[in-house]
Amino acid sequence: MNIALAASPAFTTSSHAADRPSPVTANELKSAMRNLSGGVSIITAGVGDERTGATVTSATALSVDPPTMIVNINRTSSTWPVIERYRHFCVNILASEQQHVAERFAGFGGLKGSARYDGAHWRTLVSGASVLHGALAAIDCEVEEVIERHSHAIILGRVLAITSAAGEPVLYHGGRYGSFQP
Repeated sequence: MNIALAASPAFTTSSHAADRPSPVTANELKSAMRNLSGGVSIITAGVGDERTGATVTSATALSVDPPTMIVNINRTSSTWPVIERYRHFCVNILASEQQHVAERFAGFGGLKGSARYDGAHWRTLVSGASVLHGALAAIDCEVEEVIERHSHAIILGRVLAITSAAGEPVLYHGGRYGSFQP
């Protein structure tokens, strides 16, 4: 059976410079991505007074065999050099009642570094990265590989340990936090 595919006008290319759209701006991409709802996680790294972390919606499982996570961290953030130095991180998937922790790690109130850990209960698992008590899941990772592209580091982490709890997630959509409504 032969199938003929016709070129769709939406997918054709042109070699004429006048036909090319202007480059996409950072603000256009940010605006488009605000339409994607995501679970909120805290990425933690470091130990003691060198602990820091960031609020992200860009953590996901890359592989289940072997168990591997992927996170994207801006290389200008205070979290990146700590992950690079300690070679570990923990993905703490937040429960709906932990929105205040997301705000602290997003830098609300000007909090930085280990001050972001105040007001919550923490412990460690295998890697030494901090695990948030009451998180829906905490995925403790050792850095396996880093791919530096443009403004971000794409970090692949070998999963060392996992904790899980029951509850509803805190979500992020349109620049705002929210909760799941079935």
